[in-house]
Amino acid sequence: SNPAAAMIRNEVFSCFVFYAVLLVIKMYTIAIITGQVRLRKKAFANPEDALRHGGLQFHREDPYVERCRRAHLNDLENILPFLFLGAVYSLTGPSLTVARLHFLVFFLARVLHSLAYLLALQAPTRSLAYTAAQVPCVSMAVQILMSVASFA
Repeated sequence: SNPAAAMIRNEVFSCFVFYAVLLVIKMYTIAIITGQVRLRKKAFANPEDALRHGGLQFHREDPYVERCRRAHLNDLENILPFLFLGAVYSLTGPSLTVARLHFLVFFLARVLHSLAYLLALQAPTRSLAYTAAQVPCVSMAVQILMSVASFA
């Protein structure tokens, strides 16, 4: 009785893992974009990188590089809690349909949030995407608390 195999056989947990891995790939993509924009704009955070790419004058900030960094930081602040909540929520025995809806809404909202951030889309696209992603997280948190409250 391998506990890891049992978790992967759990359809809800497998569904969560699918979206969690897509979200991690999305985060890596934003990091790669940030690096590429740094190179293109010649705006390096570290003096040694600036020296390697033309001189200390390139040890500087660039507004678009900073926008990419903020998008990445926002992912860290929101996707990391989702990874915890989604994993624990998966183990509380929710219906697959309801769980998939939670994971899908979060995933799509975070993709839209990143696009809105990187493309500087007009308000309120980014804030609506942010809020839409919070809804399934709050829902999962409440359901987790209700399922463990009797043990607290």
